[in-house]
Amino acid sequence: MASSSLQICALLLALSGFTTLLVTTMSNRWKVLDAATELVTADWVSEGLWMDCAATALGSVECKKFLYMLSSDTHIQACRALMIISILLGFLATVISLLGLKCTNIGLSDEDGKMKFAVTGGFLFILAGLCSMVAVSWYAAMVTAQFFDPLYAGTKYELGEALYLGWTGSLLYILGGILLTCSCKGKEKQNYRPNKYTYSPGRAAPQPHMYSRNTETIISNKEYV
Repeated sequence: MASSSLQICALLLALSGFTTLLVTTMSNRWKVLDAATELVTADWVSEGLWMDCAATALGSVECKKFLYMLSSDTHIQACRALMIISILLGFLATVISLLGLKCTNIGLSDEDGKMKFAVTGGFLFILAGLCSMVAVSWYAAMVTAQFFDPLYAGTKYELGEALYLGWTGSLLYILGGILLTCSCKGKEKQNYRPNKYTYSPGRAAPQPHMYSRNTETIISNKEYV
């Protein structure tokens, strides 16, 4: 039987991961540039999946969207797609998990049906966490490779705070999905053992007899059938 408290904790963890990854996707701090290491006019420069930002000495922050989304690097476009897929899968998994929680009366009332919904929701949470984990790790690997490449002529960025948020959200996704899946157990199979009956021949029931009044002859009822 599924544990309601474990299911609720798992769903809360997964929802925390969903919120964290949503913030990560919209963040502009995937990679940052410190003015102390590079000759730039701004105090710091950061870049995300959708735009880049720069902070001036006066404290104002100016952000500029990418002019052409399809003109970005291949790994950036792939990371966008993976993050969007992760968020969509997380939303779908949340809806399915709510239908499968034992403590809710939404949707199905059958215990087996709720268990299937909960397991499906947990699997989708795990899949969503893997998608976001691949996106964040891929982006971080590209930033690190460019930073340590002596032949790279472009601007060398460092890892931003959004990447750490993405890793945290992915782990919360996966952990919540695992707990939600493990909280459902199938019904225990009943062991049916055939009852053994011992046969012992019994005595036949005595057949009624009729006695004639005038004679001593015993006549069985079978003769009248």
